[in-house]
Amino acid sequence: MTGTARLGRCGVFVLAGLIGAWLSAAAAQAEDANKADIDALKKSLAKYEDYTAAVRDLYLSTVGCVYYSGEKLPGTMNYPKGAMGIHFVNVPSVGQKLDPMKPNVLIYEPTKKGLKLVAAEWLVPLTPDTKEVPVLFGQKFMGPMEGHYPLIPREFVHYDLHAWLFKDNPNGMFSPTNSNVKCSKAEFPMLEKPTKMMPGPM
Repeated sequence: MTGTARLGRCGVFVLAGLIGAWLSAAAAQAEDANKADIDALKKSLAKYEDYTAAVRDLYLSTVGCVYYSGEKLPGTMNYPKGAMGIHFVNVPSVGQKLDPMKPNVLIYEPTKKGLKLVAAEWLVPLTPDTKEVPVLFGQKFMGPMEGHYPLIPREFVHYDLHAWLFKDNPNGMFSPTNSNVKCSKAEFPMLEKPTKMMPGPM
């Protein structure tokens, strides 16, 4: 191999290394930016650790504590085994401009000491104007899917994103279900089937 060839190959390796370092740095910056936003969100939602504060701000309970068996059905969303919990929905906010600091849903886990705030959720209805999948915190929303019957009419086709802000989730912060959340203390546990996927931007 000639010196020129060796130099050319070294140049390629150096360039590849520089590109890799740049991509890693860019990814780290994006993660830091999302972490700052998530920390700000957690701080802004801390008042809702008292569910009565959520009710005063028009987050109204759907009562049932939703959980999934991990069953997989063709043409449906994939929900790992675990629970979502009890949803408190701010109905007037659904369909409004997506706001990362104002989730449409707050999710509580029933415990011996009462309801514990564990997560937030954003809902985006599928409309004829929807051209792409919504994104928050660098995460694509799940969907589009039917409404979660019987709590939400099937006709409410939507995207959603969960963020487990106040309880660790082995499946990841943005997984729809959390195996650490239980509905065993709930007055109305509700086993749901996986939700049907619908046509639209994926």
